Amino acid sequence: MQMNKISKRLGFNKIVSAGIVVVRMVDDEPLFLLLRSWNFWDSPKGRVEPGESDLEAAIRETGEEASIPKDKLDFKWGTQYHETEPYRKKKDKIGRYFVALTAQEEIELPINEELGKPEHEEYRWVTYDKAQEMTNARIGGVLKWANDKVKEGKENG
Repeated sequence: MQMNKISKRLGFNKIVSAGIVVVRMVDDEPLFLLLRSWNFWDSPKGRVEPGESDLEAAIRETGEEASIPKDKLDFKWGTQYHETEPYRKKKDKIGRYFVALTAQEEIELPINEELGKPEHEEYRWVTYDKAQEMTNARIGGVLKWANDKVKEGKENG
């Protein structure tokens, strides 16, 4: 019990949400997938389940939230992730985002059985600049990291 209190105070007991910044190339320009829940835009992501790696959770969540299966995700820029600052009221949650390429244009927003409706109201494929306009600073930092990886990959590829 004492160790739990110490771990929490030191930040080792954060809730981890893992996701993927999904990129689709159109005329050599990256478009980023954003999903909207209420008035908040983000990449597909969700809680890492016990026994699941961050990458496995990110892939699962992308399939569940955007209907993009694992075999349609190409981690051509590697499997490193970008971690957000802690967020929510208690600062008890962090996001870990990977970046992957897909050729899949059509996205389905399936019904979440627990909610009885889709988790998101709409999706958009947008340019980096438009994505920065639509998101908050926390997600904007993730998008900047992903955009830098994509640009770096284009220069090296």
